Amino acid sequence: MKSALAKKKVNTKVKFKKGDLVQVITGSDKKKTGEIIAIIHKTSKVIVKGINLKVKHKRPQQEGETGEITKFEAPIHSSNIMLFSELNNISSRFSVIVNEQGQKVRKLKKTGEIIN
Repeated sequence: MKSALAKKKVNTKVKFKKGDLVQVITGSDKKKTGEIIAIIHKTSKVIVKGINLKVKHKRPQQEGETGEITKFEAPIHSSNIMLFSELNNISSRFSVIVNEQGQKVRKLKKTGEIIN
């Protein structure tokens, strides 16, 4: 018999694509913009270039080596970002529409701009 705390299947659909220009809408990096460089579908998180920077300290492993401090972008949840329009300098939600050629494209709700 499975317990009530058994693994649940979580809906992890991320509606953004690699290369999208996004703006952070909450957190310490609020109103900063960057490009998505990776998507983690399992946890609905994305990694945005230059956003949510963390520092990792590495100790020297052998004698004579020096330690190092590295900075890296940590994942941020996909609900904390919105697509960003450079033309109008505004972030917006988007909808998916079908254009004249029958292709699905994304359209910003505030500006009507089409995003590939």
